[in-house]
Amino acid sequence: MPPRWRLPLLVLGFASLALGVAGGLARLGASIPAPAGAIALHGALMVSGFLGTVIGLERAVALGHLWAYAAPLASGLGGICLLAGLAVPGFALMVLAAALLVAASAATFARQRSLEMATLLAGALAWLAGNLFLLAGQPAVPWWIAFFALTIGGERLELSRYLKRPPAVRFAFLLLAVLLLLTPLAPRLMGAVLLLLALWLLAFDLARITVRQTALPRYIAVCLLSGYAWLALGGALLAAAIAYDAALHAIFVGFVFSMVFGHAPVILPAVLRVSLPYSSVLYLPLALLHASLAIRVFVSVSVGAWGNAAAIALFVATAATLVLSRASSGRPRR
Repeated sequence: MPPRWRLPLLVLGFASLALGVAGGLARLGASIPAPAGAIALHGALMVSGFLGTVIGLERAVALGHLWAYAAPLASGLGGICLLAGLAVPGFALMVLAAALLVAASAATFARQRSLEMATLLAGALAWLAGNLFLLAGQPAVPWWIAFFALTIGGERLELSRYLKRPPAVRFAFLLLAVLLLLTPLAPRLMGAVLLLLALWLLAFDLARITVRQTALPRYIAVCLLSGYAWLALGGALLAAAIAYDAALHAIFVGFVFSMVFGHAPVILPAVLRVSLPYSSVLYLPLALLHASLAIRVFVSVSVGAWGNAAAIALFVATAATLVLSRASSGRPRR
């Protein structure tokens, strides 16, 4: 699929992001206009409508088969249905999107049978399980957490594959990945597994090396390592069965959005064939994200939530400005 036809799929995802964030603020009592579906289904919009669409699009581009683009199309349209008040059709489309991502991940695994690709496939299966639970009216959040932990873990393992690791280290990752699929119905055990996964990533991810470099490699590494710290905190809170809201946002905002901020300069060129040049200004939304999340977790939920929303909006605006400035100048930006 030509890059220009991929942009509308991203637009669908960003509609879920914008209104999902607005819905989340409205849930906390903010007097801002937001569809009823965005308020009631804030989580589904953020997880499947936005992030599922972005991940599905990235996987479709990597696979290179036209049918795989049906996954981000389905999740994006599912988000639009939720915003329009059509919950059941929206949930059904999100189930379809996850099933198609499973198929795309299975096709990738057939090409390259490895622990990395198996982990990505496991993540897609977790997303499918979560969306099926959602369609059935059952809690989906633990499965969504497994989806992100496995997807991000698998991608980082793939990107760090040239590092020489002892077999015991790879076996430990395999064990943690299996446990993530087995523990979503046991939140405290799952929290312990997430904490151990965060420690594994902090110890063995390539980011611990690239953080010593400069420019974009260091920025990405800072995003990743700070995200792993939030994953560790979220896992610890789940394991201790305290501060559930703080645990969820440590994972979904601190961990997941740190990955989004860090990987955007790599994903955008691959998906849209546009350059997102590195600039130190990218640290501003990242710093705001972490500072506001700390406020949300430790001080004030409402104040922190507004800061989280501002950080996401600032990142989108910063990235768009860098892309447009590069396109207009045609020169690298430092």
